[in-house]
Amino acid sequence: MKIIKADLEKIAVEKSQYPDDNLPEIVLVGRSNVGKSSFINSMVNRNNLARTSGKPGKTRTINFYNINDSFRFVDLPGYGYAKVSKKEKDKWGHIIEEYLSSRKNIKGIILLVDIRHEPTQLDVQMYSWIRSYNFEGLVVATKADKISKGKFHKHIKMVKDKLKTDSSHLIIPYSSASKINKDKVWDGIESILNKKQPS
Repeated sequence: MKIIKADLEKIAVEKSQYPDDNLPEIVLVGRSNVGKSSFINSMVNRNNLARTSGKPGKTRTINFYNINDSFRFVDLPGYGYAKVSKKEKDKWGHIIEEYLSSRKNIKGIILLVDIRHEPTQLDVQMYSWIRSYNFEGLVVATKADKISKGKFHKHIKMVKDKLKTDSSHLIIPYSSASKINKDKVWDGIESILNKKQPS
């Protein structure tokens, strides 16, 4: 995909702040510090469109990024960060749940996991939710530059087994640093955008 425009369109914490639902949305979910912001920046060839931080739990809002005026990336708050209070976790949970349950123009939900580690129980729960709503279940396994290509198959199998998915082709190793498999990820996103809305 050729990126002509990529802008942060809206920052929201509640429904009334969402942009109009006039564009299809590709939602990015994953645990804190899995690399969602870096993923967005690398996919649209921008260094600082999505603010990155070495500190987990930085994204506490829903960030809507307008891509080419044709769709949005929607970055949800990362989950599973241990060093925040239960009250704060509940607040993030509500923000995520309200968006996912009320937004009608979601075309796909991409789960980001760290390829080096087994998905967490929260990843498994999120993936189960994604599949229960008949979304395709594309998984981007980030930080692929941190392991050798010879170990990709082993780590993909680990992710596949933990998430209980039959489709290894839906798990794509990716690196925001080296942009390995960038075209493959775009192919997956374009496939999602071209599909009919799940019912």
